Amino acid sequence: MGEQVLVSWSGGKDSAMALWEIQKAGAYEIVALLTTVTEAYDRVSMHGVRRTLLAEQARALGLPLQEVFLSPSADNAEYEARMEDALRAYRELGVRAVVFGDIFLEDVRQYRERNLARVGMHGLFPLWKRDTRELARAFLAAGFQAIVVCVDLKVLDASFAGRVVDERFLNDLPSSVDPCGENGEFHSFVFDGPIFQRPVPVVKGEVVTRQGFCFCDLLPGSSQKV
Repeated sequence: MGEQVLVSWSGGKDSAMALWEIQKAGAYEIVALLTTVTEAYDRVSMHGVRRTLLAEQARALGLPLQEVFLSPSADNAEYEARMEDALRAYRELGVRAVVFGDIFLEDVRQYRERNLARVGMHGLFPLWKRDTRELARAFLAAGFQAIVVCVDLKVLDASFAGRVVDERFLNDLPSSVDPCGENGEFHSFVFDGPIFQRPVPVVKGEVVTRQGFCFCDLLPGSSQKV
């Protein structure tokens, strides 16, 4: 049995790739997936994915899910306080590390490491400094499947919401947009791939625009219809 770790889990492709890399390393025991959920909306924070699908995703991965609930108007102080409570509970159980899917944003990594240090933990960044175009294509080559659930309308057209992440999607992205959406240009929901015991059936629901973002709602499905 290896080092016990938590995996920071958004349900999207970067956290899925980070989880896969950690699993392939064979040196870690994954204790739980750690996800922030906006409690009033019952959805994954930022991504807007329903909790029911988040739970189904965790079951398909065969991993425990630890949700950290935030208010709709949560600021950094609230996020840090609630996350610290969750991390301290795992620290007391002997967990010392959290896995993140960050790729190149230095300020984000430093922010995470500062917060972890306060509770005597450290971060693992298995995707750090990987070329994002190569990483996106490695994601597809490995057999992962994902759908775009949120786009930032400042940088991407609303038509990208609800699209499957495939070669055509990558080719259609403007050159100014990172292929992995590392700057928050888009977010995704992974429904199949080498880390899954079975696919997560989903169907597309309503597409809505809120506060400068376009969201494609996903609904549980009986078969793969995306």
